[in-house]
Amino acid sequence: MKYICIILLAWLSIKNQAGQDFYACKNAKISLFSSAPLEDIQASSGSGTSVYNPATGDLAFSVGIRSFQFPKSLMQEHFNENYMESDKYPKATFKGKIKEPVDITKNGSYPVNVTGELNVHGVTQTRTITGTVVVNNGTVSMTSEFMVKCADHKIDIPTLVFKKIAESIKMNVSATYTAVKSS
Repeated sequence: MKYICIILLAWLSIKNQAGQDFYACKNAKISLFSSAPLEDIQASSGSGTSVYNPATGDLAFSVGIRSFQFPKSLMQEHFNENYMESDKYPKATFKGKIKEPVDITKNGSYPVNVTGELNVHGVTQTRTITGTVVVNNGTVSMTSEFMVKCADHKIDIPTLVFKKIAESIKMNVSATYTAVKSS
């Protein structure tokens, strides 16, 4: 996980001007939910990493696929081995730019649209994802809820379990950032 965070920080610092603050999160919370006729499936991870440069709007995010925890161990095993192929595709990433300006010096809630590249299961899709940035006494946090279609990322759902897994998975992301001074 340190390796992923270092890569994200390196990517962001290239785009960052010396002396500018940027923000990092090492414990973003990500949850997924699939509602299907026979069974609901849910999982969560608390180990997403993210960096945000408020001066440019650049945002990068990464989560290890194996970090998702399920209520049933068999679900977790099937998720990693049969669907997500976690050994072959160990992480999901997003790299994009927040379109609207966010004034990190003023408390408030800012609705945002982030356009970028979402990579899941080795397939990259250009996406615009809505979210909210909240600034509260110097603390910056972000939340988002969006859908990911399995077919868009070549995640096959066998006919045998088609009624147990939805074709679209609801994702919830929540991150609280800490200011980091670049040199």
